[in-house]
Amino acid sequence: MGESDGKQDANGKSLGANGDGKVVVEAETAGVTAGDDGLTYKDSGVDLEVYEQSMARLPRLMHRTFSPRVLQLDGGFAGLFELDFTSRLFARNYQSPVMVACTDGVGTKLKIACLTQLHDTVGIDLVAMCVNDAICCGAEPLFFLDYIAMSHDDPSLLEQIVEGISEGCLQSDCALIGGETAIMPDLYGNGDFDLAGFCVGVVERRDLIDGKSIAVGDTVIGLASSGIHSNGYSLVRRIVFDREGKNIDDPVEELGGKSVGEALLEPTRIYAQPIRKILAHYPVKNVVHGIAHITGGGLCENIARIMPTSTRAKLKLGSWPIPNIFPWLQRLGNVKDDEMFRVFNMGIGMAVIVSAYYADSVQRLLADAGVENWKIGEIEVGEQGAELT
Repeated sequence: MGESDGKQDANGKSLGANGDGKVVVEAETAGVTAGDDGLTYKDSGVDLEVYEQSMARLPRLMHRTFSPRVLQLDGGFAGLFELDFTSRLFARNYQSPVMVACTDGVGTKLKIACLTQLHDTVGIDLVAMCVNDAICCGAEPLFFLDYIAMSHDDPSLLEQIVEGISEGCLQSDCALIGGETAIMPDLYGNGDFDLAGFCVGVVERRDLIDGKSIAVGDTVIGLASSGIHSNGYSLVRRIVFDREGKNIDDPVEELGGKSVGEALLEPTRIYAQPIRKILAHYPVKNVVHGIAHITGGGLCENIARIMPTSTRAKLKLGSWPIPNIFPWLQRLGNVKDDEMFRVFNMGIGMAVIVSAYYADSVQRLLADAGVENWKIGEIEVGEQGAELT
């Protein structure tokens, strides 16, 4: 429960103390005399009237993500989602369903949004960070919830953030069924905010992708990132603003004239639809052996997380083009190569390890889905892990 108890139900309706969307206050009267101007919540920095205005903007953004699986309970205290796995409400029928849950945030990329006053893409980042983790085990994303903590009520800011979350859910085929908005003026500086997201999905137990099928000879396919995504922004800000003194509106020649703000706010790519397309194309054959979301730690660390004993992913430098934003950052910050690859995705947002026999077919499916991809390595016998060669 946040400072303002800013919950929404599956209808996007704000939930007060009595669950009907209105705030009910019962005050003890001891020591309060007629005409005594006592303190109010507004005096402490939380304006409940403005909060209600904020909540009124959210239902349309939630409803557009709904599917028939979302049960709308007016005035309820929770979002509801039907788990009838034998019906046609899901992408497939499930015999032995396993629920998958992920949570994540956006980190200090939010500082860039505050500098630009553009807040409609960080919600996409939030969904991406959670959903991209969930699909690594082959899950079908089902629903999403958000937590938004703010310094003060700001209906326009909240609407922009949730607009992005809603868009991310649409890209993920995932329903936004609820959330929490906490107004905490004593915890956050004026204009600051933070985000956390929660994604729940489902996977058939026999189809669970856990890396155990990864074998010597498998091919590592790298899926193109859209840019920095949502990791490494503490270093990015140190380089761009503290070291180089760049302004958010400065154009960057190496990035096609984009402003610093535009380049740094490029939203994280969501891979749910192309990955689901691959898995649906091979409903019986064991083609995809492992999936790694490339976040903090870079390619090697994240791929190493799914490698079985005595197998090593040998990744070939130069087998994919590195987006210009990374050499630009490296030059400005004089960052060493190994540090760049340890902190950033370097152009690969997700790695899919597949049977070599099906590698070309998987690449065509990804290309048809609009995702650039490259064969970036293979699996060899060796110490468990991954390395760049």
